[in-house]
Amino acid sequence: MASNGASSTPAPPSVIPLIINGEEEVTHTTFDVISPYTNKPCWATASATPQDALRAVEAAEAAFPAWSQTKPTVRRDILLKAADILESRLVQNAEYMRTEMGADVGASQFFIVPLGIRMLREIAGRITSICGSVPVVEEEGQSAIIYKEPMGVVLGIVPWNAPYVFGIRSAACALATGNTTILKSSELSPCSYWAIARAFADAGLPAGCFNLISCRPQDAPDVVNAMIEHPAVRKVNFTGSTAVGRKIARACGQNLKPCLMELGGKNSAIVCEDANIETAVKAVLAGAFLNSGQICMSTDRILIHSSIAPAFMDALKKALSSNLDPSAPPPTLVNVASKARVEGMIDRAVESGAHIIHGSVDRTVGASGVRMAPVLLGGVKEDMEVWQEEAFASLAACMVVNSDEEAIRIANSSGYGLSAAVFTEDLRRGLAIAKKIQSGAVHINSMTIHDEPVLPHGGVKNSGWGRFNAAQGLEEFLVTKSVTWMD
Repeated sequence: MASNGASSTPAPPSVIPLIINGEEEVTHTTFDVISPYTNKPCWATASATPQDALRAVEAAEAAFPAWSQTKPTVRRDILLKAADILESRLVQNAEYMRTEMGADVGASQFFIVPLGIRMLREIAGRITSICGSVPVVEEEGQSAIIYKEPMGVVLGIVPWNAPYVFGIRSAACALATGNTTILKSSELSPCSYWAIARAFADAGLPAGCFNLISCRPQDAPDVVNAMIEHPAVRKVNFTGSTAVGRKIARACGQNLKPCLMELGGKNSAIVCEDANIETAVKAVLAGAFLNSGQICMSTDRILIHSSIAPAFMDALKKALSSNLDPSAPPPTLVNVASKARVEGMIDRAVESGAHIIHGSVDRTVGASGVRMAPVLLGGVKEDMEVWQEEAFASLAACMVVNSDEEAIRIANSSGYGLSAAVFTEDLRRGLAIAKKIQSGAVHINSMTIHDEPVLPHGGVKNSGWGRFNAAQGLEEFLVTKSVTWMD
């Protein structure tokens, strides 16, 4: 794959290619990527067959012996150079993301792309700290050593909504620990993933270490299953919806392949009676509507103590009214199907007794793209779909509770467990609540959306298992080997 150098930004080709063994390939079959900004095609993308996917696995398998023996400092320097390249191309890479999935400048250029770069540098910096141990065994005259070794070929399956975070952490964690990888990109944001792969190649990553596959949605089951079933694939990491995660986990189980699952969330923010209302209002609105609510950690459910509910709701309505520019277009959703699904959730909630506190449903999709203004619901019940199922849009719902215990029970009643927030001026109270919430992360006095390189990231229950980031993230991509010998 030709290099454009670290400082220049390669223009996307007319057809976003596959990358197999370092070569860009355009297949006979392609599909259009529809930009939610215009609801029209922005570019076409190569669509892999199962045979193409198997060639990618074979390329990664062939590259594994040499890459796994590469010195840690060499791997570190390549990843750091890739981070520098991505940073030099930040503006253009953010533009790819906006074009494909409709993110605004704040979410793309100043949040998601920089976060991915920071994650890459953090992962690179940890490479030289990977080491085993020397336990003392029971038998006299015998010694032992514990090795940490790469697994082999790792398949990463990644979604559309934060490509520079998901793609970088999936590929970088595998590569940092001496594995080779295939990334199966989302069909909704293939150019962003191509930009990541280009940065690694331009940083000097050997051919075959990082392969990129995309395909039409209807071909995805056959393409993915072919890779999971290949003996060289030793682990799968999947970030995406719980529904698809179940299918991936089932295929992994049938093939006895370990998998890391980072799935959906239905995230609660608990506002206690002693909360700082201004702090809580800012955080729940940011958590609900950042990136059009299209983040797995977004705030879906706001649980407000009854003693401060009137004051909180007044402040919430005031903030919503004052912070919105009437002349600005509403937030963009990724496609028409997503908008229609969320509109249906709102309709069914209102029919069942909920009411709209703020916003309205605009069913038009025109030249301005796929847009939906923020909606806040009240009067919801625990059994409503809008309270139980992930919205993945600029939609949140409020419920009034009478105690911390009731808030904890309702927060835990969700089948999900990815992120939560607690607002209180009493840290002891906040920590006590955090300990009782069934979630992979709890944030006291800040929004539910919080992902940074030093914090392990992942969920419990229907939000998955395993962790990305930090030392725990690297451990996911290593196997432990015990070796003993007689002295």
